[in-house]
Amino acid sequence: MSVRFSAETGLVIVRAELWGPAGSTILRMALDTGAVTTPVNADPMTWVGYDLAACSSRVQLTTGSGVEYAAKVTVQRMASLGLKREGFPIVCHTLPPSANVDGLLGLDFLRGQVLQLDFRLGEIVLE
Repeated sequence: MSVRFSAETGLVIVRAELWGPAGSTILRMALDTGAVTTPVNADPMTWVGYDLAACSSRVQLTTGSGVEYAAKVTVQRMASLGLKREGFPIVCHTLPPSANVDGLLGLDFLRGQVLQLDFRLGEIVLE
């Protein structure tokens, strides 16, 4: 699958879809090969029906500003770049509003795939 991105400015942004008990939503995700996990802001998680207050699973998350603890939720499905992950673990961590994305598409989503980023053409290929 091949996806275009803006190679001249800012983050590499990709579209993702997240499914939960109450439906699905479209997310703007920053492709982040420096993120081991895939964090998603709390609002989209609640929109699709996940109760984060009732989540008993918490993980330690190292961020640019320090170490934090965040809820870990196994979502029904997440899809991006032509790849679908069923029963996929998401870390619920709200990024600063200035990030202007709903989350980060991390290495856990990409593992087992071949990822090519062509900054000359502004193209992502995931095989």
